[in-house]
Amino acid sequence: MVVGRGWAVAAVVVFALSGCSVFASEPGPEEITRDFLDALAAGDTARAAGLTDTPDAARPVLDQARAALRPESIGVTLHRAHAPSKSTTATARYRLDWRLPHGRTWSYDGDAQLTSADGRWRVRWQPSVLHPRLAQQQEITLRTQQPDRAPVLDRDGETLLAPDRVVSVLLDPAKAGDVRKVAAALATALKQFEPGITEQSIVDGPKQPVVTLRQSDYQRIKPAIYDLPGVRFSEQERLLPADKSLGEQILPAIRSTVDERVEGAAGWRIVTVTPTGSEIAELHNQPAQPADAVTATLSKATQAAAEAALDGVEVPAAIVALQPSTGELLAVAQNAAADVQGPIALSGRYPPGSTFKIATAAAALTTGVTRADAVVDCPGTTTIEGRLIPNDGRFALGSVPLSTAFAHSCNTTFARLSTQLPPAALTDAARDLGIGADFVIPGLTTITGSVPQAGNTIQQAENGFGQGTVLASPFGMALAAATVASGRTPVPTLLRGTPTAASQVGRPLRPDVLAALRSMTRAVVTGGTAGVLAQLPEVHGKTGTAQFGDGSQSHGWFVGYAGDLAFAVLLVGGGTSAPAVQAAHRFLTAVGS
Repeated sequence: MVVGRGWAVAAVVVFALSGCSVFASEPGPEEITRDFLDALAAGDTARAAGLTDTPDAARPVLDQARAALRPESIGVTLHRAHAPSKSTTATARYRLDWRLPHGRTWSYDGDAQLTSADGRWRVRWQPSVLHPRLAQQQEITLRTQQPDRAPVLDRDGETLLAPDRVVSVLLDPAKAGDVRKVAAALATALKQFEPGITEQSIVDGPKQPVVTLRQSDYQRIKPAIYDLPGVRFSEQERLLPADKSLGEQILPAIRSTVDERVEGAAGWRIVTVTPTGSEIAELHNQPAQPADAVTATLSKATQAAAEAALDGVEVPAAIVALQPSTGELLAVAQNAAADVQGPIALSGRYPPGSTFKIATAAAALTTGVTRADAVVDCPGTTTIEGRLIPNDGRFALGSVPLSTAFAHSCNTTFARLSTQLPPAALTDAARDLGIGADFVIPGLTTITGSVPQAGNTIQQAENGFGQGTVLASPFGMALAAATVASGRTPVPTLLRGTPTAASQVGRPLRPDVLAALRSMTRAVVTGGTAGVLAQLPEVHGKTGTAQFGDGSQSHGWFVGYAGDLAFAVLLVGGGTSAPAVQAAHRFLTAVGS
């Protein structure tokens, strides 16, 4: 009995220990599948592979996929993992949601087989566990598809900028051997595209890249430069002017502003490939989405007319044109001599000369110093506190209507009117015309001008006819003309749908002041200093000659409007306003035709 009882106890103990082995069971197929998926999602490929029946085969495939796709996270959903009763195999079904960089997502359903050996469940490894269409000796990779850049169109739908291939030419001096010999060969081939490129400029740099060429230009000289030692090439797509010679100042500014807008959304594909990169199957495809074309406010025809109007002008010259009713910029043109000085059309600061009499007249009318129907004196000279102020050539008109003094540009009249104004009147009137206002136009740096209050009577007299401390840009004077045309300063824009921030903008012109200014600017053309324009319909404007330096040189101006087109013409050092009026004639004639 004792022995038996002792055996029985031992048996219970043995049974209890055996029970620990039997009832503390290994994880089942559902738990193993879930652990495998969670490890994959966490990036723990070693643990995920360890839950398969062939870890050494599984882990490289998992590592390769994660390295190729660089997931930010992987969402996993286990639908089921089922093993028939007493079966040593099971089937699991699940969903993987890959969240990839740049907001990309890739989702699909997968399945796996599991097997049990010695009571331990493991995922039966096949590449198809990762994706149903992935096979042995294959890899997963992501390939992007860049859409063509969208073009930039003008207001009429004409192409201003279009995507094109460009080739950058680069030089590595360390690999060039005889650098001077290579530089000389490059300069000989490239100077037809960039006259400033010389052997010395390449050696002194060497600038990287030496030059960037259109694909068509590169092909022309490729035989001469392709095999030069140390020279290499880089190709890319870029927005280029549809017309090489058009808008050399304004189109690069547009391109830098819209570069991201025209790129569109890249397409992407996930594919299986051989170890050498040959594509086998496509697992996912998100097509590229080209961006919509960007529309600029410019008019290609008006831009071309403005540039043609400056052809043959030897001094730096600029024309800015805009639409008074909307403020949309229509043309920003400069000649080569102006380009050397920078973007003078938009941000140059010059004395506006007699074109500023528009502001002086507005100030005098607004403050009641004079009336539109007033008769004023226009002597050949006048002296203000010892400062002799003459008319051009000291012409004298005697007592004449205000409009006549304006049309013939009597300095003496407007110097006297200016001295009768309140201290801030000229500054305020100029701002009401847009001069002194500040506009932030995306892509452009603009300056309208500045009209500080005079410190003394002489300075105020000089300011009254656009000398003294008054400065303006062609952009600012075009805005002044547009203000007379529309009645209030328009907010200038360059790209449709891209607003301009405006500050320090003045008040709308009073109706009686506006009517007087329109009448006077018309008289300049019909019977004044811009009579050459009288043959053109309904041109209004004001001429201006502005001395600078020691007074021996002068800028020439003409600002005006015709219909819904306002503009300013400046010839830096032009001598008189006559060449500016002639340029305006060429411009308006071309636009009208």
